[in-house]
Amino acid sequence: MFAGTPKIVVFGFLHIQEGSSSWFNYPGFELWKFVNLFVFIVVGLYILRRPLSDALRSRREGIKRELLKAQEERDRALAQLAEVESRLERLDAEVAVIKERSQKEADAETQRINQATEVEMAQLRDQAKREIENAGKAAKHELRKFAAAQSVRLAEEVIQREIRPEDDVRLISRNLEEMGRSKP
Repeated sequence: MFAGTPKIVVFGFLHIQEGSSSWFNYPGFELWKFVNLFVFIVVGLYILRRPLSDALRSRREGIKRELLKAQEERDRALAQLAEVESRLERLDAEVAVIKERSQKEADAETQRINQATEVEMAQLRDQAKREIENAGKAAKHELRKFAAAQSVRLAEEVIQREIRPEDDVRLISRNLEEMGRSKP
């Protein structure tokens, strides 16, 4: 070109003079790269607008469904939690009732056992008294038998020592006379 006139380079709608030191002509920062990228993105968006829109819409609807499902599950979980908490409250009340009932039953059982023990002790006392009385009667009977046996033995010894043969003859004859009188 001409020696004193600057060159003009046209990039689309931009006119750049050669030799000017503007920011878009900085080395490594060529504006045409950004313009090219912008055109590529616009064309890509234009071509992919419908599939991208459909994909985003389906994704949005999927997220909505998942959110609704999650909310329903949360509501069910909250309902179950409320039910469990009410059960726990009732459980505490039931435990208190059961403890009270078991305490009453234990007290009643203790009283019943005490009464049964007293009755059994009275029966054992009566039985012991009867056994003692029976043992006393048996001992008295044995003592009487022993005393009678000893008396008979002592009497035999005394009779054997003191009765002589003449006394024996006299006793026998007297017994015979008495027997003869008694027969009519």
